[in-house]
Amino acid sequence: MKNILFILLVSILLIGCKDDAQFDPTIFNSDLSIIENLENGVPVLDIASQTSIDAFYGLEFGGGFIFHVDEIDGTLMVARDYAIAGNVAWGDHFDLLTGSSIGDGLENTQIMVNMNAEDNSLVPNGLEFGSDDYVFKIALDLKHEGFDDWFIPSSDSMKAIFDNVHTNGMGNFNQTYIYWTSTKEGYNPYVMGFNLNSWGGEAFAGSCFNVNGILVVRKF
Repeated sequence: MKNILFILLVSILLIGCKDDAQFDPTIFNSDLSIIENLENGVPVLDIASQTSIDAFYGLEFGGGFIFHVDEIDGTLMVARDYAIAGNVAWGDHFDLLTGSSIGDGLENTQIMVNMNAEDNSLVPNGLEFGSDDYVFKIALDLKHEGFDDWFIPSSDSMKAIFDNVHTNGMGNFNQTYIYWTSTKEGYNPYVMGFNLNSWGGEAFAGSCFNVNGILVVRKF
């Protein structure tokens, strides 16, 4: 009888060890939240296949609130209000066309910083701002929430932030501000507000001579 009990005990221990050895935290676990699965290294698209893309929206992760999931490569984009900086300037005044699509913001921001480094007083209708205290330089140099790869979103990204996060009561965006986007057509930069009761939710042409709030995003 003792031999039988001993064999059973050893078998149970061996099975337990085998299960522990087979446990892989990077495999989706339905008992955990989406954030917990992400923190365990589960691929975004694996989680999405078991939940939904919409289930990611508004969750706080990676320094901001998730507003976009790339359904091809699983890249996430998150947004964070930085209105603590107050209203800030656009920078130099010059003719330029930048992208409006989701994801264009990083390239737009870098282009704007590069262009501001040039002497724009010599271009047609150009004007030098004369300082690094402008929206794109602030964003590119920003170290915030433990990350240093922030940029200014494009107009389509700003729309996605509004639709996928703000309208669901998430993100803590400031409804009293007009925010810069990184989309520009000629001399007109696009801006957007988050006030649900009036002009919020649609990007519109602003002026390079105004000052507006900062909302930053990152992509990873």
